[in-house]
Amino acid sequence: MAMDSVVTFALETVIGIVKTYADLIANSKSELAELQKVLEEVQACLKDAAEKTGMGHHFNLIRKQMREAIYDVEDALDTYLTDLEVAAAKAKDHPLKEKIKAAAGFKSTIDMAQTVKELRANLGPIYEKAKKELDRPGSQSLPEPGSQALVKKIQRDLTPRRDKVVTLKDVEKTMYEYIAEKTKRLDFIPIIGMAGLGKTTLTWKIFESEPVKNEYSNRIWVNVSQKFNPKDVLLKILKPLTDKDMSGMDIAGLEREVRTRLQNEKFLMVLDDNLLPVTNAKGKVIITTRDEKVGTGAGRRKPYKLREFTKEESWELLQLEVFEDLDECPEELEDVGKEIAKNCDGLPLTVVVIGGILVSLDAKTRPGVTKFDEWTEVAKDVLRFLQKDKDKLISEVVALSYYILPDELKECLVYMGVFPEDYDIPAWILIRLWIAEGLIEQKKDESLEETADEYLNDLVNRNLLMVSKTNPMGENKICRVHDVIHAFCISKAEEQNLFEEIKPSDKGIFPTPIAAAKKYHRVCFNSKLDKFFDSQGTEYPRVRSFLSFYKDPVKLGKEYNTSIPDNFKLLRVLNSNTIICDVFPPTIDELTHLRYVTLFVDALTTIPESISKLRNLQTFRVDTNSTTVKMDANLWAMLWLRHFKTKATLVLGKQKEGEGGKNLQTLSTLSADSCTETVAKKASNMKELRVRGNLTTLLDGKDNFLRKLICLEKLKLMHVRLGIRLPKTNCFPPNLKRLTLRNTWLEWSDMSILAQIEKLQVLKLKQNAFTGKKWTVSCKFSTLQYLLIAGANLEDWEVSSADHFPRLTCLSIKKCGNLQKIPMELAKKLQKLDIESLSESATASARAIQEEKKIIDQGEQKTRWSSQFQISIN
Repeated sequence: MAMDSVVTFALETVIGIVKTYADLIANSKSELAELQKVLEEVQACLKDAAEKTGMGHHFNLIRKQMREAIYDVEDALDTYLTDLEVAAAKAKDHPLKEKIKAAAGFKSTIDMAQTVKELRANLGPIYEKAKKELDRPGSQSLPEPGSQALVKKIQRDLTPRRDKVVTLKDVEKTMYEYIAEKTKRLDFIPIIGMAGLGKTTLTWKIFESEPVKNEYSNRIWVNVSQKFNPKDVLLKILKPLTDKDMSGMDIAGLEREVRTRLQNEKFLMVLDDNLLPVTNAKGKVIITTRDEKVGTGAGRRKPYKLREFTKEESWELLQLEVFEDLDECPEELEDVGKEIAKNCDGLPLTVVVIGGILVSLDAKTRPGVTKFDEWTEVAKDVLRFLQKDKDKLISEVVALSYYILPDELKECLVYMGVFPEDYDIPAWILIRLWIAEGLIEQKKDESLEETADEYLNDLVNRNLLMVSKTNPMGENKICRVHDVIHAFCISKAEEQNLFEEIKPSDKGIFPTPIAAAKKYHRVCFNSKLDKFFDSQGTEYPRVRSFLSFYKDPVKLGKEYNTSIPDNFKLLRVLNSNTIICDVFPPTIDELTHLRYVTLFVDALTTIPESISKLRNLQTFRVDTNSTTVKMDANLWAMLWLRHFKTKATLVLGKQKEGEGGKNLQTLSTLSADSCTETVAKKASNMKELRVRGNLTTLLDGKDNFLRKLICLEKLKLMHVRLGIRLPKTNCFPPNLKRLTLRNTWLEWSDMSILAQIEKLQVLKLKQNAFTGKKWTVSCKFSTLQYLLIAGANLEDWEVSSADHFPRLTCLSIKKCGNLQKIPMELAKKLQKLDIESLSESATASARAIQEEKKIIDQGEQKTRWSSQFQISIN
């Protein structure tokens, strides 16, 4: 999919030109048809290559040439497409319409036909080379540099460490408890974690420990290759159990042999997968893997996620690496040494490699440079010194995870390099960027967002992305990339010319105009934009993605309001919500190829009508300090718009006719007065809606606006007047799963109406959503899994039976200082309790629930097999 996305964009452009501007390109149709044919052949070739393993370095060079040639096709066609749109717009209302269109079409046709012919002539030979390489016998077995050959090297280099090992007391204690635990069936103990975290070292230490040796006479260690071979695994299991040569047996026979030798024996085994034809309850199998799916599928036990090293443990390991013992570090190096250890981000492999680099620095002498000076340099930039490692151990370990990824995930991972180091990446933004960049392939019966979410979860499960925050349902909300993986993504992007970070030199000078030589299609800005625009003074016709991710918003002077649209005319992606503009960029409507736009306009009052021209727009997010914004643009003219978000209250102006709306999934924040019959009809597929304003009419049940949104799953309502009452019948969407209410001042008796929402899973009651001192629960919330009550004056909460909340697993109560206690009846299913700013008595009742959960979990034998109860008290 990585290369395929480039071809797909080019094909879409060709088809779009032929379909939309047939009367303007009459004499170019045949050349465009031939180009379409070549592109389709290229696409088929790349799909064939993706299905074969290790196509080899030579094929990758050809693929890189192909990418550049297709970029040329894309750039040329999109430039013509822009000209055609301008010509069509000028001719639209002109009395001499047909003559103008004919003249524009004649000129465009001549130029386009010749250009397309040249582009096809350039692409054809490259495609033929690729096809020849693909069809060459044995080509699929050639290793890509660092792929199959790398697997063998890494497996050789990463033998378990037998010395200089740090003791992780809490982790080892848990592992010994798991091993000692008696079970009724074969017990799998999965240990998961990212590359270089020390899973193998930890497991070897336990495997070789005296208590384990004394307990298990049969101990078997099996290294499983990345390319899983069941027969090979079975032979490795049998090797320490028999002297017989069984290599000639088939898998069924080998399984019988394993079963015969282990079925009634007490044994401990370590391997990287869960294939084992034994059900012996005396057996323990430790699985070490980077992939959480492998661990989850192994058995009943929840995978144990190995934590990162603490800064103290990292410092201990660094001392062992540099001085071969503790307490040997010179006093003057202790503080800077601890800083180095801390900057290794808790990854043991990084500590080991940096330790080796420090030793090598000690062996060299530089005039006038002390050991303290050298260590201080390392502390300032650990990643830079990691790149000096001659063995490139860390990058190769990460590369191993990369090479075994499905093809569609590779560029999604490398794309993470566009974000700055240690950047908190909202999952919502990441998914929409992937889609806009063409990295997500449309699957049958699945939305692009659903597929992208699967990709994200896959990278998380493989421990290539870290999740720093989840929502109440456990879904990813904020992600991060570990520094060593981020560095790998940067290096891989440089190989493939995927993007370029634009930054000044140490002297504050920007490089010569970008994209002229290397043809970068994506550029990232995290430095001063005004200086960049002042120093350049040229256009960048090849750049398709302008990405800025400032950690703190930056102000851009009004003299630069048109700089981005004027200099980057073929943009598809504009992520600039960390750049604060004074006014809405007046020429942004000229960027007709835009699919994704985020902006920050300081005092925004109106979204101009001209934005309706952005017919390809999929995601549009506008941040502002204004509380209300008028929408003059025609929402229904933007056919492909899927997500429109702003925190200001959006007041829809008079909307013209249009075919748009059916793709709209997210609309936030809509004025209550704009919740009209037209919106309900045209945006009937909407899944997420946020409304602010006077909700009285919206919730009175008379016009049934909400009931008409049959696809809506997530709804946020913010009232701005005095209290309202709900009708006695359910007025909410039939498929609603998540509901947030704020300032609605409902009475607790109205909760019986919310209980009628059949699929409700998440209910958030914020800041005066409900009022009243007593809530006696008299109804059943059959599907509710998460409940938040915040900022309520509730004192007495009575729940007579756990049956009122049969699926409630997560409860959060915040800033309810009058609440006397939390009902004990909620304890049965509860897995997480989060409280903040409650009275002493309510806090005491939370602790009582914690004690009750211990008793319940022990009675149901859950302490090892499922999620343990969590409590957070602030």
